[in-house]
Amino acid sequence: MAIVGAFALPHPPLIIPAVGCGRERAIDATIRSMEEVSRRVAALSPDTVVISSPHTAIYRDYFHVSPGAGAKGSFAGFGAPQAAYAVLYDQQFTSALSREADALGLSCGCDYERDPRLDHATMIAVHFACAHIPDVPIVRIGFSGMGVPEHYRVGRLIRKVSDDIGRRVVYIASGDLSHKLKEDGPYGFMPEGPVFDERVCHDFASADLTDLLAIEPSLAERAAECGLRSFQMMVGALDHTAVTGELLSYEGPYGVGYGVAAFAVTGPSDEDRLAGYQQIRTARLAATKEAEDPYVRLARLSLESYVRDGVRISVPESLPAELTSRRAGCFVSLKVDGNLRGCIGTIAPVQPTLAAEIVANAISAGTRDPRFGPVRPSELADIVYDVDVLGEPEPATVKDLDPKRYGVIVSSHGRRGLLLPDLDGVDTVDEQLRIAAQKGGIDLDFDDYWIDRFEVVRHL
Repeated sequence: MAIVGAFALPHPPLIIPAVGCGRERAIDATIRSMEEVSRRVAALSPDTVVISSPHTAIYRDYFHVSPGAGAKGSFAGFGAPQAAYAVLYDQQFTSALSREADALGLSCGCDYERDPRLDHATMIAVHFACAHIPDVPIVRIGFSGMGVPEHYRVGRLIRKVSDDIGRRVVYIASGDLSHKLKEDGPYGFMPEGPVFDERVCHDFASADLTDLLAIEPSLAERAAECGLRSFQMMVGALDHTAVTGELLSYEGPYGVGYGVAAFAVTGPSDEDRLAGYQQIRTARLAATKEAEDPYVRLARLSLESYVRDGVRISVPESLPAELTSRRAGCFVSLKVDGNLRGCIGTIAPVQPTLAAEIVANAISAGTRDPRFGPVRPSELADIVYDVDVLGEPEPATVKDLDPKRYGVIVSSHGRRGLLLPDLDGVDTVDEQLRIAAQKGGIDLDFDDYWIDRFEVVRHL
């Protein structure tokens, strides 16, 4: 039976009349499109509706499937307790999904539930997608902090289970687009916001599902989206399936992008979208490596030599003089698919040269960051490196800060937290200070603290 249709839906709480109290009229096109989705879902006569939600339980390394016979929820948190919902879960489906995930070694199942109540993204999907089929059981699943291949494979597993147990399944990918569309919006503006939304809407309309997988993590992060991984799971659920795409509407009057899209299944397909994504990713990594400057090449050589051969390299003689004739603190950051994989640095130099500082910190970033296990040889080809060379810290006040230009050090009686500048997702001084203080175990509301700022030269 497999997937008989798929839809991408936003989840603005104010679209529920009891919450919006009239404000929903500003997104009338979205409402009309969601009502059209209701009719299309009913016409497909699904046995089960699978909903991937950004607001159910989310774990860094686990895909949570809601367990039990069903769940209830309401919009009480948005001032409308009368807007209440109850659903039945497809327990046969969730049990089969957990078993198959275990058999395939996928980190996915019904464990670790934190809150059984329905989240608002799921309730909005239920309100519209299930409006004409109120008794249809659902499967609610969250995404994870893992990469595109893992999200695709979980989506593909959903397709397999629907085949194995003979379900006609409609897949609902809940997710808003950018939250950074307007200066006067609740999240402010970033230039990447409209760029991200335009690209996703193009992919929706053209059914370019491979490009949905290939959207650069840095673009998604700066756009402050919440739906991309949900959409990527949907792409996995449409594995080897031919589809046509239709963008039913797009609006963003409140500074958040709301896109509604429908994907009609037209038959089987030989297209391997995951393989297509991996080709794009490999080419992108090769281009990044080719463009690395001497600072980054030294960091890569240092970690790769240490991980593969257990050898701490000597500083090469062929390096530019700026690396061998000066001392400076530096941070080396490692990322895989836009996700941090390690970051270690020094505020002030402890090595005889900047080159030696980079060698030591690159090895530490890959092997001693307490947030991560040591980098394995199999990961080395996927790592992208940043090297930030720090200027001298100087005392500052809050009004002297700019998270795009200056890093910040928050100190309090022997405790200290540092945050580098110009980080994806850190757009305000308040966010920068809060994160830096948390890293140092400092409570900004109760502890005495002082601030230093510093500039960096970032090498990519």
